[in-house]
Amino acid sequence: MMRAMVKKSIGAVGTAIFAIFAFNNASATVVGSFHDLSPFTANTTAVCVFCHTPHGGDTSFAAVPLWNKVLNAPGAYTRYSSLLLPTLDGAEAPVGSVSIACLSCHDGTQAMDVVINLPGSYGYNAAGTQIDVGAIGPMGSPPVRNLGTDLTNDHPISIQYAGGGCDDSDADGTCVGPLGDPDFNFPEKTTINGNPVWWIDTSVGVAGVREKTDLPLYARADVAGSSVIEPTVECGSCHDPHDGQTTGGPGSVQFLRISNAGSEVCVSCHIK
Repeated sequence: MMRAMVKKSIGAVGTAIFAIFAFNNASATVVGSFHDLSPFTANTTAVCVFCHTPHGGDTSFAAVPLWNKVLNAPGAYTRYSSLLLPTLDGAEAPVGSVSIACLSCHDGTQAMDVVINLPGSYGYNAAGTQIDVGAIGPMGSPPVRNLGTDLTNDHPISIQYAGGGCDDSDADGTCVGPLGDPDFNFPEKTTINGNPVWWIDTSVGVAGVREKTDLPLYARADVAGSSVIEPTVECGSCHDPHDGQTTGGPGSVQFLRISNAGSEVCVSCHIK
């Protein structure tokens, strides 16, 4: 039986572009992190509202968790595959899943405090309303670069893991493959509520047990027009939006699921 995951801190996906914080504790939270926008508006002290709502979230292009922001259309993004690289051997799905939720802030197309359901009562607007006009604009730089809608210079997302080879017909446990690309590590699988759940074990924690420090792969049934449910790589595979801890020392990236010292995040998936 899968051990219960470490309880996630309450939080929101989205990035404050003005605050710089230091995180020294072993398990930081979204409160006080770059994903906490509440210090930049006089209109709310809520932290979660910038990305989550208990009612009426946007699921127009992906099943994202109670999402309080308007999602951009998948076709608005230029994908990594347009580079025509000969080494890219994974099939793609439309930009979606948790990645399209992240991009609703990180593509810079709307102010970071535009939400569907304003804090308080009678503030629902499916087209989105800004919490505090002029206080928080679209994502910019520094310290966080606006990814924009051209994703050709970013790690591929909404892409089949390892060129395929694992799907929901596999038994729980380590995928036996063969993988489409042998230069990847085999993912682990379990079943929750009848649905397949995949992840990549990292060197942190217990092998074969899904933990907060593992790299989740996201179930998709729309890879390259297929209806087979299989694991894909998304923004949330490497990043935990609810853990604001900076890992790996000075100059490292925030919100990584584990430290990337020694390229640990990369080699958890890639055999190099």
